[in-house]
Amino acid sequence: MTLPQSLRRAAATAVEANALLKDPAALRSGTRPQLRRYDVVSLMPDGSIAEQRHIAPSLPLFENAFTAFCRGALVETTQGPIAVEDLLPGDEILTEDGTCSTLVWKGSTSLVPARQESTGRNHRLTSFMPDSLGDAKPMGTVVVGPSARLLQQSPMPGLYLAHRPSLVPVQHYHDGMSIVEAAPPTAVDTFHLCLSRHSVIKVGGLMFETYHPGPDALRLVSHAIRSLFLNLFPHVDAIGDFGALAYPRA
Repeated sequence: MTLPQSLRRAAATAVEANALLKDPAALRSGTRPQLRRYDVVSLMPDGSIAEQRHIAPSLPLFENAFTAFCRGALVETTQGPIAVEDLLPGDEILTEDGTCSTLVWKGSTSLVPARQESTGRNHRLTSFMPDSLGDAKPMGTVVVGPSARLLQQSPMPGLYLAHRPSLVPVQHYHDGMSIVEAAPPTAVDTFHLCLSRHSVIKVGGLMFETYHPGPDALRLVSHAIRSLFLNLFPHVDAIGDFGALAYPRA
């Protein structure tokens, strides 16, 4: 599906004309946030599946909701492992506590990991080689996006865990040997998942969190940004509707 030029122009005009679409950092630097396409499929109250395409700023608040897992990542479900791109809202995902939870939202976008933005931010991936975190953890190579977080059960070098276990960004695991940064020069499809509750799920044999923006994600943003963000999630009306975090974040 191609994006109509009229929609592109409308989105660009909105960002340029409306200062509310800029976060405080962008306002101070005088730079305009770039736009990104975000695709969403969500479970509706009547059990149907809705598909939407959004154009919104490429700010971390938005991008973090779409850049955890790469195409081909295998997610454990009640029907067995399923590639993340093939999951549909309504599928039952196995969680770390041995139960299952319903997939209610899946978001996807496309990024070029080797490209660095004018702000200096990049979208490099993390590649976990087989057995890099222990025997059969993972069994094969697992490549994840910049917003992925792993469940860490015990302290690790260079990172103090105030609460154990905790959810740790994958960048903290880079060792230059078996867990490395990857920056392909071509576009990569990335995804994130919302379940009926924030959970830890097995992806490629490793324990990753599902999406949750965090309880304070919208505290300092403008009303326009808040509205744009919440519009990405048809299953919630406010930040509190995401529920509680399953584990604290490091």
